[in-house]
Amino acid sequence: MSRLAVPLLFGLIGTAILVWLGTWQMQRLEWKRGILSEIESRIEGPFRPIPSLGAVIPERDRYAPVSLNGEIGAQELLVLVSQKRVGAGYRIISPYTLDDGRRVLLDRGFAPVDQRDADRTRTDERVEVQGNLHWPDDRTSSTPDNDVAGNTWFARDIAQMAELLGTEPLMVIARNMSPPDAGVTPLPVDTSGIPNDHLQYAITWYSLASIWVIMTGAFIWRQRKGKEGTA
Repeated sequence: MSRLAVPLLFGLIGTAILVWLGTWQMQRLEWKRGILSEIESRIEGPFRPIPSLGAVIPERDRYAPVSLNGEIGAQELLVLVSQKRVGAGYRIISPYTLDDGRRVLLDRGFAPVDQRDADRTRTDERVEVQGNLHWPDDRTSSTPDNDVAGNTWFARDIAQMAELLGTEPLMVIARNMSPPDAGVTPLPVDTSGIPNDHLQYAITWYSLASIWVIMTGAFIWRQRKGKEGTA
């Protein structure tokens, strides 16, 4: 029996650790669901005028719904992206001048790659925009530098874009436009791009715990069978 005590103890400790890790991931899952629910509530809240630059706090105002009235400038910055079931294309970023003269960045949405050079000019046309404030985090360690000269961007770097277009460093992601933006499909902010893999992690840890139990049981059974065979 003493020969089986060590593998049995090892099996129990390993199983307990793996079950604890799975349970921890389930707790993280509930925490993440709460965060996503809070973000969704913020996204779908009532539209309000865009706050002044000095009153903006990114941590508080990220995803805040805003309503704008003004004109879309003729300039465009093209951010290379890919859409499922559609393929490659560009996010169209333009300056937007509000009625009070303020200028902000407007993410108008998606245009297919073959529409890169299409004429989307809406100068002197008043456009009402409903959207959300956002500070996108597109850049990773593998993201190339933006090709500013060739107007091919790989990340929505707000400060760089604002300097180039002469706007405040504020970006609004369009949800609706009136009149609609011909040839551009809005890509409103949502929670689909926020990873929530805790359930998969929990399943992995619980599966490993089950395998650990089976392997421990098989090892102990073989040890006992071997001992009985030599008796």
